[in-house]
Amino acid sequence: MAKHRIILDCDPGVDDAVAIFLAVASPEEIDIVGVTTVAGNCELPVVDRNARRILAYAGASAVPVATGCNRPIMTHERRTTHVHGVDGLAGVGLPDVECVDGGRHAVDFIIDAVMDAPGEITVCPIGPMTNIALALIKEPRLAQNLREVVFMGGAAFVPGNITPVASFNFYSDPHAAQIVVSSGVKLTMFGLDVTRQAKITIDVCRQLRTGGKVSATAVDMMTGYGAADPSLHDPCVIAHLIDPTLFGGVDALVSVECSSPLTMGQSVAARTERNLGGRSPNCRVITCVAADRLFALLSSRLARL
Repeated sequence: MAKHRIILDCDPGVDDAVAIFLAVASPEEIDIVGVTTVAGNCELPVVDRNARRILAYAGASAVPVATGCNRPIMTHERRTTHVHGVDGLAGVGLPDVECVDGGRHAVDFIIDAVMDAPGEITVCPIGPMTNIALALIKEPRLAQNLREVVFMGGAAFVPGNITPVASFNFYSDPHAAQIVVSSGVKLTMFGLDVTRQAKITIDVCRQLRTGGKVSATAVDMMTGYGAADPSLHDPCVIAHLIDPTLFGGVDALVSVECSSPLTMGQSVAARTERNLGGRSPNCRVITCVAADRLFALLSSRLARL
């Protein structure tokens, strides 16, 4: 299997941190071209600092980090969540690092990386998709040069987690999500349909805690975070790139509601011939996971760090 060259677009966030740990611990399958940050779980300066702290803690300080957008496309309002704690990492106290400005905005970093390696880069947005959407707008050739977008967000056939119908990532910037899902890029969606099946349990934490410093820190984060949200959403994206046999799904035509205040950010997924109305699916929607195998993979890989 060919190695995946990825840009991990994130808003760390506990589950973002575990996703980064998993990617760093899997060099056979994952080559991290860069990490880009976006306001989401916390304000932009916090998530940017967290991304650098997480990489340094995992021994990957050399991975470039590019700071991205601090607000959604169509509003100045920044939506954040408190489930990750005040610092975004459940207060575990990761060592601080010097935050050096790399000089390029995340949008430009994504464009440059993809256009320099046509057909090679997979972008993995695991927060609001503002950076990706603006990159697609700024560089119209980007869509045809991306290998794939594998993202965490949406709720195709299940209720939302921030409103009755919307997931946090889509609700935080629904216009960005719609731009991405309508871009024509190959898409794989890890929404709440599947990520809610990746439950953080006492047994999972016990298994991970035996793996060393990084694993133990991940457990400390997950324990605080899991009290409010016992699902480990973002690492599913990375696990899929490592071992796609962990997951199953369906092809669907996905769109995002951007107009109605009542259903803002809702992901609408059409599957049947009648609902498709002659149109073609645009997305592989992941709906199931072998959770025991997922956490076994996570445990074995984090033990390497």
